[in-house]
Amino acid sequence: MKPGTHHDMETAVIAITRNGIGIGSRLLSEFPEWDVLAPAKLRDGTPGITWYEEPTPRMVGEAFKRYDALVCVFSLGAVIRLVSPHLVDKKTDPAVMVIDDRAGFVISALSGHIGGANELARQVAARLGATPVITTAADVNDTIAVDLVGRDLGWSIEEGCPVTSVSAHMVNGDPIGIWQDAGSRAWRAKMPPNVTIYKTLEELDGSGSSACLVITDRIVSPAIESVVYRPPSLVVGVGVHGDTPAEKITSKIAEVLEGHGLSPRSISAIASIKKPAEVRGLAEAAGRLDVDLVHVDRERLAEVRAPNPSDTVMAYEGTASVSEAAAILVSGGGLVVEKQKFPPDLTVAVARIPSEGAG
Repeated sequence: MKPGTHHDMETAVIAITRNGIGIGSRLLSEFPEWDVLAPAKLRDGTPGITWYEEPTPRMVGEAFKRYDALVCVFSLGAVIRLVSPHLVDKKTDPAVMVIDDRAGFVISALSGHIGGANELARQVAARLGATPVITTAADVNDTIAVDLVGRDLGWSIEEGCPVTSVSAHMVNGDPIGIWQDAGSRAWRAKMPPNVTIYKTLEELDGSGSSACLVITDRIVSPAIESVVYRPPSLVVGVGVHGDTPAEKITSKIAEVLEGHGLSPRSISAIASIKKPAEVRGLAEAAGRLDVDLVHVDRERLAEVRAPNPSDTVMAYEGTASVSEAAAILVSGGGLVVEKQKFPPDLTVAVARIPSEGAG
């Protein structure tokens, strides 16, 4: 499943009536990258339509597995009967929207938040001049969708967090506390009245909130039931030799982060000096961690004032600092872990990307 807008979602319009085909054709003119599927028995020469021969229930089952979003131009009852055998999980099921045969309403029927059906329904309704129908509690109550916080900023939710329980507290209007010490703050420009932002974790723990949202790159244990979000706020600077293995790089990065109470889920990038030949271990380590690898020219590194310069590094690399300077330069922020040495072929430092936005 690909979260996001209609631009990056594989979307199919399914029409089973002549009016529906007309609506599908209108949508195709608005969203030319979409597929419009209709039964071959209604073939009428409308351009751009994919005509299917198999029974509609079978085709819907295949489309359910193939596409990120389905726009069904027929009754909600029929849609429920056709898709229900294929439901798996709201994290993986496609977004499903329903449009009536007169294009009066666009209903977000399935995977409203995580699958993006709510937003897509609004977009489709706007293009058709229709009324969007959204029924998810967070949307109709103008509150925070706990499972979507920071999603467009690249945040992830710590595994095992009680998302459903905290969401219930949120939509029921119970007092919710928020504490954030990393990542963009732009998301919190407008807060519902039951939400309070606290400046410290200690204040949050003593707030009496029913549940909390915690945005941090630190390993923390809030006293109150919380969803913990991991923003990609850390840059790991690495100094290596040409033959330093990926296993050592990844294990020592993990060791450094754990030793300093930082989450590996918040790594945004690994940064190092640009070498004439790619260091295989470094590229492999970045791949294992699923983060970007950023190479920096030695001339730029040499301009950074790092706290622990080395004459030895200067002699070999032409700059007095690699790991610290790379972390500082790429993050645009300050070090949270100064250079850690793992002789003879590895140094690791960590810097935090400055927070931006409101509040």
